[in-house]
Amino acid sequence: VIRSSVGAIKESDIVLAKASNAIIIGFNVRPTTKAIKEAEANGVEIRTSNIIYHITEDIEKALTGMLDPEYREIYLGRIEIKKVSKVSKVGNVAGCVVVDGKVRNDANIRLLRNGIVMYEGKLASLKRFKDDAKEVVAGQECGLGIENFNDIKDGDIVEAFEMQEVKRTLK
Repeated sequence: VIRSSVGAIKESDIVLAKASNAIIIGFNVRPTTKAIKEAEANGVEIRTSNIIYHITEDIEKALTGMLDPEYREIYLGRIEIKKVSKVSKVGNVAGCVVVDGKVRNDANIRLLRNGIVMYEGKLASLKRFKDDAKEVVAGQECGLGIENFNDIKDGDIVEAFEMQEVKRTLK
């Protein structure tokens, strides 16, 4: 709330709302004719009502739309790196087995060494028997490369996860 006052909505209220990129909410009042014209010219929104809970609902809806989305991490699976090979022009490629869950080629990953996060990013490639794979499930072997990261070692663990957007509300 930038300002609250009693009486009709005036031109000065419109100017303040324009400068603050705000909306004007009026309870049991109306804007003056000059204020209506000023609001139309400057693109300022005026909401008025004679019922208080309509005002509170409008404020709630406006604030909900302003909230940044919240993201929740969804665990997909875990890979254990068995053997690392150097491939010219590509970098290090890991031979792995999916220990738990599943891993998709578009998933976010986290590389763990001795329980410590060494890198967080994306897979560069996911292969199954030299063919590109969209998904590899528990118990299957696969090969993978990690985007912008070459310090892969035998015994490292790769966790796959995705970030899911959660709508936020005020309640």
